[in-house]
Amino acid sequence: MPTLLLALAVSVLLAGTAAAQTGAVEITNAWARATPGGAENGAAYVTIESATPDRLAGVETPVAKKAELHEMKTENGIAKMRPLGPIDLPAGQPVTLKPGGMHIMLMGLKQQLRPGQSFPLTLHFARAGDREVSVAVEKVGAMRMGDHGGARMPTPMPMPMPMGH
Repeated sequence: MPTLLLALAVSVLLAGTAAAQTGAVEITNAWARATPGGAENGAAYVTIESATPDRLAGVETPVAKKAELHEMKTENGIAKMRPLGPIDLPAGQPVTLKPGGMHIMLMGLKQQLRPGQSFPLTLHFARAGDREVSVAVEKVGAMRMGDHGGARMPTPMPMPMPMGH
């Protein structure tokens, strides 16, 4: 009987650990900008929140020959992009990869990214393992998921309509 109880306790412990690992990372707002025909590179963006400390170690996708974590910074008025190493994910704090900051660089695109389409992206985490998400492609120039490109203009006030007789 004691061996059975020990085996049951170990099984519950292992199942709980596996459940904690699989539910530890939430990936939301996975999107990319559409690319003009002939473009060799693109970018993807996501928001990641981990329940426990983790690290985004790398990324890959079948739509590009290579995918890397990159960062854009402006120094002395000049925008510079550079590859990043792994990105630390503090417990309970969302980390957003977005235009003008940290992002996923897609190099050697195998196809044009078209608005309304999507593609798979695999994120490699140090603790949570590999996670695949579907990346929604927005219009060229989009600044955030759901942005359909172009400048956001305030809605004009309605003009009074002349009454004609």
